[in-house]
Amino acid sequence: MSSGGGRKISELLPLIITAELDSASQVWLEGLRRAHYPPEKNRVPAHLTLFHALPGRARPEVAQRLSVMAAENAPLPARLAGWKSLGTGVAMRVDCPPLDALREDLAEALWLLLGAQDRAGVQLHVTVQNKVTAAAARATLAALENGHAALPASIVAFRLWRYLGGPWEAAGRWPLRGTVRGGLSRRGGLR
Repeated sequence: MSSGGGRKISELLPLIITAELDSASQVWLEGLRRAHYPPEKNRVPAHLTLFHALPGRARPEVAQRLSVMAAENAPLPARLAGWKSLGTGVAMRVDCPPLDALREDLAEALWLLLGAQDRAGVQLHVTVQNKVTAAAARATLAALENGHAALPASIVAFRLWRYLGGPWEAAGRWPLRGTVRGGLSRRGGLR
């Protein structure tokens, strides 16, 4: 299918890159998202966004880079580190220095394709509530913080999505299957 200008519609749809958590962490966070996110606004599963809006025309390059990164890296150790206020929502902070380094490498490689939001970097998190009043978000945060301790998790794959104006369409999945864990990045720093 093409647009009037001869480009495929898929080339016009922005791309989103996420990191996939291990299944136990994903199921737990998805349950919290279903419990706390307004149902009429909850159009996508719980997710850990690395990049918010890459041009759709860059899919071949992005897919190739994700494929290489997945081949070179084993699942990455992470921690579900605690709750964070989003003002009108609540998110779980995710600590994963190796993923931070991989995201930085990918941002450097894709720099000319990045918009302002993606150039600014990211604080890793999974949103379980958003688009509610500030008072409702404070109440949720207080309830979730009660008794929470950091939980171990792992990053097991990279995902690529097409943004469809609300819902997302899966555009690729690359399981981490390499042997490197916390190795060296191409810049020589710890990953």
